[in-house]
Amino acid sequence: MERKFKFSIGEFYHIYSRGNNKSVLFKNNSDKNRFMKLLFICNSKNPIIFKEIKNLSLDEIEKTENIVEIGAYCLMPNHFHILIKEKIDGGISLFINKLLTAYSMYFNKKYERTGKLFEGAFKATHVNNDEYLKYLFSYIHLNPLKIVDKNWRESGINDDKAREYLKNYKYSSYLEYLGENREEKIIINKDVFPKYFEKSDDFKNFINEWINFQEFPRGDLGKNNI
Repeated sequence: MERKFKFSIGEFYHIYSRGNNKSVLFKNNSDKNRFMKLLFICNSKNPIIFKEIKNLSLDEIEKTENIVEIGAYCLMPNHFHILIKEKIDGGISLFINKLLTAYSMYFNKKYERTGKLFEGAFKATHVNNDEYLKYLFSYIHLNPLKIVDKNWRESGINDDKAREYLKNYKYSSYLEYLGENREEKIIINKDVFPKYFEKSDDFKNFINEWINFQEFPRGDLGKNNI
């Protein structure tokens, strides 16, 4: 797929991809953990030799400087979302191609399958205004609620139930914005993104507003959501 734009250094992008024919990408927590580890180790110019680091925690892994900056991410059963910033020329393309290739090799070997795992080239949307950028912090982090109720945005959802589910969902950067100190915190770099949430309570209030809003934006803000 040829993009309508070229990734530019210093610009923000919403990256997303799903399984070929909407097939499941993450069959269990082990798969999700592998992908999250790859989010960290693929973010460098180093070649990937996973067997050398598979038993190491993220903070024990040595790697070179990041080639992209990640502000938010979320894993869903058959797709993923990443909010990303281009740091070096070609950084996003290099990072995502390493990530998808490494995960595909792992998944195909583990489940004894062949063929494409992901549906075509990864999708990318240029985040070219502040409103859209801030909105993506809610959209990406609220995605897991679709596991509870795929129509929750239209029909609404119990606030307490939603917050409890999100707090227990470990496969996104949501917990980092709540201020939890877990090893996955080094996957993202909040410092290079706008300071929308100076305190964890600012983020909690922001998320609660979107949970209560029920009708998410359509048109420009929602056109590429999956």
